[in-house]
Amino acid sequence: MNIIFLGPPGAGKGTQAQKICSALNIPQISTGDILRRAMKEGTETGLKAKSFIDAGQLVPDEVIIDIVKERLAMDDCRQGYILDGFPRTVPQAEALDTFAAIDCVIELDVKDEVLVERLSGRRVCVKCGATYHLSMLNGKTTCDVCGEELIQRNDDKAETVLNRLKVYHDQTAPLIGYYENKGLLKKVDGAQGLENTFAAIMKTLGAQA
Repeated sequence: MNIIFLGPPGAGKGTQAQKICSALNIPQISTGDILRRAMKEGTETGLKAKSFIDAGQLVPDEVIIDIVKERLAMDDCRQGYILDGFPRTVPQAEALDTFAAIDCVIELDVKDEVLVERLSGRRVCVKCGATYHLSMLNGKTTCDVCGEELIQRNDDKAETVLNRLKVYHDQTAPLIGYYENKGLLKKVDGAQGLENTFAAIMKTLGAQA
């Protein structure tokens, strides 16, 4: 099954994609992870992407489309996959239609005020990438997994989050109508807690949780 996850920054797409992929034994294709790796390694594409991401803007289509097309051609995608973070615009969706057949689009629906609180409170380990929230840390500033420092990513700062949400509503939300018109869109409440959201997605996909 080829699935797309839609939803604003902080809606839980990455976390739910990991759980669904594990349950269905298919890979998660996260453009965010691919781009962050490129930025960390300082590649030409990574540096180009970093300037857009730090400003809370979307990475240009031509950079993303080639990465995704290459990834979907790999052997582990033959039985299905979840696209997390792509497409983000209607032109990207139209480009995707030329090399992939999508079975279902899951929209995780969460209100903006909840997203700002979620993201601005997020802290990430500088070494292993483990993610935490201030509400659970009780003042702790190091990672439980590897003991390294926890930081707030630039794109998680409140002012950048607000800009990211504006960009989402302006440029990405039209995808909802695009996939609704194709009869592929299924909306799931993304504010009902991790396990309840997971169960709702599995039910929507017709799969056993």
